[in-house]
Amino acid sequence: MVKLSKIIVTAAITGSIHVPSMSPYLPITPDEIAEDAIKAYEAGASVVHIHARDPHTGQPSSNLDYFREILQKIKERSDLVVCTTTGGGLGMTKEQRISVVPTFKPELASFNMGSFNFALYPVADKIENYKHDWEKPYYQFTEDFVFTNTFKTMKFFLETMNETQTRPELEIYDVAMVNNAAQMIREGYLKRPIYLQFVLGILGGLPATVGNLLMLYNTAKELIGDFSWSVCAAGKDQMKLCAAALALGGNVRVGLEDSLYAEKGILAKSSADQVEKVVNIAKELSYDIASPDEARKMLGLKGLEHVSY
Repeated sequence: MVKLSKIIVTAAITGSIHVPSMSPYLPITPDEIAEDAIKAYEAGASVVHIHARDPHTGQPSSNLDYFREILQKIKERSDLVVCTTTGGGLGMTKEQRISVVPTFKPELASFNMGSFNFALYPVADKIENYKHDWEKPYYQFTEDFVFTNTFKTMKFFLETMNETQTRPELEIYDVAMVNNAAQMIREGYLKRPIYLQFVLGILGGLPATVGNLLMLYNTAKELIGDFSWSVCAAGKDQMKLCAAALALGGNVRVGLEDSLYAEKGILAKSSADQVEKVVNIAKELSYDIASPDEARKMLGLKGLEHVSY
């Protein structure tokens, strides 16, 4: 593996997995999400991954007004690369999930590379006191939920991204999804350069182990050839897998979407707490941290002047 001289650090700010009852620090409102993104930027992140939530209930939302407010606030205060979600929240339609791309034409957007059982239901009985009525059913729902990303849906998403020159960040939860990406390249829907995000530790996907990370990387090298890559891992395995990725020459993603903790037993007060930790690890390994403009060059992005927010 060829090591990079500079590392892209992504901060996933709020996501759609955690619920407000789990941490008082989970950003909910557009102001809170934008503020957390700026703190991550100041700590060394060059990319932020953005979901929106209902500011009153904290429920994941596809409301474009919330997204607009978040994106504009981030742009007013930084030159961050913004990667918008097209995964959305559990149970959203494909039209709801992709709507942010044609509306705002972001530089980067997440793109889920296949269907799988996205299971969060074991969490439901671990929370004693829920703040909102929607939270426990949201988790229970996932016992009978398939996160659907058929080939037809993937082509629909890629056509939209190609029209807006939005680079897809390919979310890879299992090894079969690498094969799906190779097929999308063969059919001409997925354009180079390719950017893979290996996502480990979600029930229904691959467990967060270094062996699985190596398997994903080696399979991608065989089927796809040249690509840039990053890794994120759910919960307690977040920093361990990021450290492994750095040792292997990959980029990293941290943030409150993936883990609510700064260290064992201590809640992170912002995504910046985790960014600072992973930046320190990278520097100990003699890496420099990429600026947003350097990340744009590394990933072949169109530039902030071409977004619509």
